[in-house]
Amino acid sequence: MMMPYSSQSLPSTSSQKYILISNTLRDVKPTKVLERWMTEIKKSNPFNYVPRPLEGPESEDDEVIGFDEEAEVVIERLLRGSGYHDVIVPIVGMVGQGKSTLARKIYHDTRISHEFFSCSWITVGHLGKVKDICLSFLKGLITTRSWEQYEDMNENDLQEIILGILDKGGRRLIVLDDVRTTDVVDFFRRISREDGKGHRILMTIRMRHVAIITNYADSHPHYLKFLTPDESFELLKMKVFGRRSCPDHELIELGKRIAQKCSGIPILVVIIAGALRGWRSQIEWQIFEENMVEHEMNDDDDSTTMYQFVNQSYDHLTEEMKLCFLYFSVFPRGFDIPAWKLIRLWIAECLIEYNPSSSLEERAEKCLQSLVDRNLVMVIQKSSCGHIKTCRVHDLLHEFCKEEAKRWSFQQVYEDIGSSIPETTRQLCVQSSVLNDFLSTKPLGKHLRSFYCFTSTQSQMRLSLSDIKHITKAFPLLRVLDFESGHLVFSKEFLQLFLLRYIAISGDFKVIPVPLGKFLYLQTLILNTSNSTLEIKADIWKLLRLRHLHTNVPAELPLPPIPTGEASCLQTLSLITPKSCTKDAFAKACNLKKLGIRGNMEAFLETSKGGWQNLKELWCLERLIIYNDGSYSRKPYLPPFFKCLRTLKKLTLSNTMFDWSEADILGRLECLEVLKLKENAFEGMLWKVKRGGFNELQVLKIEGADLENWEASEYHFPQLRHLVLKSCENLEALPCELADVPSFEEMKLENTRKAAKSAREIERRKLMKSIKFKLTLSPPDTE
Repeated sequence: MMMPYSSQSLPSTSSQKYILISNTLRDVKPTKVLERWMTEIKKSNPFNYVPRPLEGPESEDDEVIGFDEEAEVVIERLLRGSGYHDVIVPIVGMVGQGKSTLARKIYHDTRISHEFFSCSWITVGHLGKVKDICLSFLKGLITTRSWEQYEDMNENDLQEIILGILDKGGRRLIVLDDVRTTDVVDFFRRISREDGKGHRILMTIRMRHVAIITNYADSHPHYLKFLTPDESFELLKMKVFGRRSCPDHELIELGKRIAQKCSGIPILVVIIAGALRGWRSQIEWQIFEENMVEHEMNDDDDSTTMYQFVNQSYDHLTEEMKLCFLYFSVFPRGFDIPAWKLIRLWIAECLIEYNPSSSLEERAEKCLQSLVDRNLVMVIQKSSCGHIKTCRVHDLLHEFCKEEAKRWSFQQVYEDIGSSIPETTRQLCVQSSVLNDFLSTKPLGKHLRSFYCFTSTQSQMRLSLSDIKHITKAFPLLRVLDFESGHLVFSKEFLQLFLLRYIAISGDFKVIPVPLGKFLYLQTLILNTSNSTLEIKADIWKLLRLRHLHTNVPAELPLPPIPTGEASCLQTLSLITPKSCTKDAFAKACNLKKLGIRGNMEAFLETSKGGWQNLKELWCLERLIIYNDGSYSRKPYLPPFFKCLRTLKKLTLSNTMFDWSEADILGRLECLEVLKLKENAFEGMLWKVKRGGFNELQVLKIEGADLENWEASEYHFPQLRHLVLKSCENLEALPCELADVPSFEEMKLENTRKAAKSAREIERRKLMKSIKFKLTLSPPDTE
């Protein structure tokens, strides 16, 4: 079993170069180390607690307790503030008091999106330099692949570029999360005032750094209040039981005493609730309350007692969950992590234990969900069907992970590292801003197993060929290489790293060379190229451990051998060209669960003999994405997908230009739960749902359609939960019968003004039945 490890993320400054190095003792008597570690944990556990399945809330409430009034005050300042007085609105509070939570609540408020031309969120703390923050800000303003021109500019040049962009739009809201220095505030203050359009800056700042705003007499801080004892208990109860009531009256009194010890700090209440979740007996709560420390308020944001709170949840995790939780410190603090990528890395690092009853991906997803259920991981974004899309850990928990790994000698952090890397080091993470300085030291790490380089901007580090050669020569035993922020080429030396299990790289490559077919241990391959297409010459069909192939452009696959022998382990192919969708290819990749196809789809979609018929070879396929990039020589017809896609759960169509009269065919996909119809997926002015409807559909998203009339009843969408309409400007009204669908609970309309009245009617009918329903209109209607 691999030992836990972590890394430390430090801000880079002009005078210091911080390197993140995580150290594992995997190859140094791992059994004895693991035994010592687990023995000490058991000694520190006063409950003799044996982990068991959680009995979590039936549904998590997304509302933030105690912040409604504060949100209204800050929103009023942002919307109604006049002149320079409210250009900057600082939110000030202690660690874990909810500064970022309040800022996110405000950021997502519909009144903000209506009033401001655009909103930008920048996590400042981990970026360090003003230039990096400028590049991160530009990332949200423009779309370009030529970032080198901006990387060579100084702050003044970037300021002029940003001012030119801001001058073309309306008012903007800029959220600066975790501000620590005055130079960041000075920069954004200048661009806001020079533009003169009434831009606003909302920033969060820790109590210890409040001095940075004392120079701005017109910036009146909004000091966060602490939760009252009643609010603390309500938050605890919501996080433990959800919508269900507390099952035992005795637990109420114990819960109030437990919440009282959290001193009104939301993050402590949430962490303790995660530890209590799944416990229902009075004796368990009583023992927990007796062993709790009471947090003492400290103006210096001392985290000592806070870490003790975290320990009470951490000590009750399974060994596997501890390993996965500590892994979060590999990422920079404040970094929003794609869940699918995190899961791939967990598997490549052997953190997930094999179990024949489920796949590694399924076990990893359950592990991530368990960490979320225990309130140790925050969900930042969910997919349309409710799965975790991006996540992160709170700053306090990120620091805890680093300290815990360091305490057990699983991690070492070096400044200005030289050419010698300790032999016990196995994982190394370098901030992109200091990568060139690091490589200039010509480091050597033949014992190194994992190398990461993350960036919060869209820029890429263009490395010289000699740098690339040195990386591959210096770290010959790499198993994990996550280098999407770097610009690599498939050099001769790179192609000798045949032990790699996980590769995530970027470059200008047009072809994936044949030697990559010798990477027999490869599990995940993520390729980002600046070219429009990608040809894979490597024989990926021989890579029997390859599970996921992701490319940002359509890839043309090599012809497979006759599909005999062992099938491929591929679960993900996204994106590939229509030409690659052959019967032999799909027969070899029969275990595929996700498939993305992009290109001219005319031949593929031909009803009688199109390539779509080869999909019947994919008997496990759950998600299919089809993007048409070409024009049709004749009118397209929707193929009868239901004949070959028996297991399909999610379908996305874009620019396929089928007729709305054919849409009912998709209802015959018996397992279809999510249907996304993007721009020009269907054409026509009327969609009249007939036949049996969509019996299993839970999520429906229609985007960029010229649809004017939609006729349907509640019987056509009996399981619908979530409806999204985006840029359907001609749609007159929604079927009001949708109000009678019992499961229908959320609807979002964006730039679909004409249908707003019928949406309000559906909401009214739901509320009359005392059914909870969420309606979001963007922009908000005047009513």
